[in-house]
Amino acid sequence: MACAVPFYTVLCRGLLIAYGGSRKTIERWRFGPTMKPQKNKKSGKNGTFDPQVFLDTAGVARKIAEYHRRESIYTQGDAADSVMYVQKGGVKLSVVNGSGKEAVVAMFGPTDFFGEGCMAGQTIRMGTATAITPTTILVIEKEELLHVLHTQQELSDHFIRYMLAHNIRVEEDLVDQLFNSSEKRLARTLLLLARYGKQDQPVRTLPKVSQETLASMVGTTRSRVNFFMNKFRKLGFIEYNGKIKVNKSLLTVVLHE
Repeated sequence: MACAVPFYTVLCRGLLIAYGGSRKTIERWRFGPTMKPQKNKKSGKNGTFDPQVFLDTAGVARKIAEYHRRESIYTQGDAADSVMYVQKGGVKLSVVNGSGKEAVVAMFGPTDFFGEGCMAGQTIRMGTATAITPTTILVIEKEELLHVLHTQQELSDHFIRYMLAHNIRVEEDLVDQLFNSSEKRLARTLLLLARYGKQDQPVRTLPKVSQETLASMVGTTRSRVNFFMNKFRKLGFIEYNGKIKVNKSLLTVVLHE
């Protein structure tokens, strides 16, 4: 987990340089004023480029792929030549060490990018991505994304904002592992999976995720996860009957000192 921080920091800094990281540009990414329209015949109703239209449709160098629950999207060691964008569903990213021990390092949901390591020079996948529920993904070839990031300011801004936010999240995960109890880490993980803190409305019902997966994400044992899940349910923080529903009151566990 600790090695992820420098990687994403380097990636974000590299993108800032590659796509014109002037002070003015950086301020625009930070505060997000209205962008000037850019003409593009293939995009929005008024002829402007719409990042969401691009991310919702297939094209010459991008395709939409459907995956069943537990189906592998790519495997650790595969060639890294594309970036993925989740349109619907959920994805688990895991890594396996030399002795065969697996660890879940990230979970992705709608509007999330993953597999972006190829943009920073990675030639092979550093982990295995697996659908945790029926999932629809836009697969964007590296060269296509590089071209669009260079030519379409709005998508470039959108992508880099996401990567900077992702970098912050990785650093927060590291601090969480170093300083917080397993109970607080589990609460934070559940809230993140429910997408609390996102601009869109949180998804209270989580995709089907096992206690083993939660234990791997939190860095504890399945028995401890089971103990805290039962505790959260008794306190009314979650509803847990096969599917997990997360209530906003779970925030009290994270905020409690």
